[in-house]
Amino acid sequence: MAPSKAVVAHLVVLLVPCLLSVLPFSSLALTQDLCVANMLLPDTPSGYPCKPKGLVSSDDFYSDALARPGPVIAPFNTSLASAAVKQLPGLNGLGIAATRVDVQPGGVVPMHNHPEASELIFLLEGTLFAGFISAETNKAYVKSLKKGDLYVFPQGLLHFQFNTGNTTATAIAAYSNQNPGLQIAVYALFGNTLTVETVNKTTFVTKEEVMRLKDLFGQSSVPS
Repeated sequence: MAPSKAVVAHLVVLLVPCLLSVLPFSSLALTQDLCVANMLLPDTPSGYPCKPKGLVSSDDFYSDALARPGPVIAPFNTSLASAAVKQLPGLNGLGIAATRVDVQPGGVVPMHNHPEASELIFLLEGTLFAGFISAETNKAYVKSLKKGDLYVFPQGLLHFQFNTGNTTATAIAAYSNQNPGLQIAVYALFGNTLTVETVNKTTFVTKEEVMRLKDLFGQSSVPS
């Protein structure tokens, strides 16, 4: 027998709060036209608290962070300029962010992942070899990219790029989160606080090489 309209209505009342509780912050933010990040308060799993509307200005939605290359990250010969929520508070709750990557000849964007976002890169200049690794099969999906090409890296998967040309390669990356997160594999493996013996035992890398890499990727060297 089909449930009555009263029963259906009662179920809807019970289920709607449950469904809303699991929606991402960006969906909940649509209940208001904007929620500029209040950088004086700590970040939360739902994003930054909203800045008081009376203090919001046009500058909260503007940035020239991608107008020029960012600082070069040694030893990768690659520079990174970010436009995430910390650099552009108006992104708060919108579920988008961007970076500019300039990879010098011989440079590399090392194996890394973004725990909170998928990434779409658009190559403005130069050539790159790019790819990612499936978490289910360990199959690598790779592609040689030229000016004007796009490539997608699914959320959370290890991916990389390196320059295959003789000029600097410049790309813009867009993310599906205002704070995509970043974990670089070599920093995670060798820039941590684990002992040499523990890293050696868990990675099968010789102790001598672990010590060399720990010197190279010290904790203070992790890019922000």
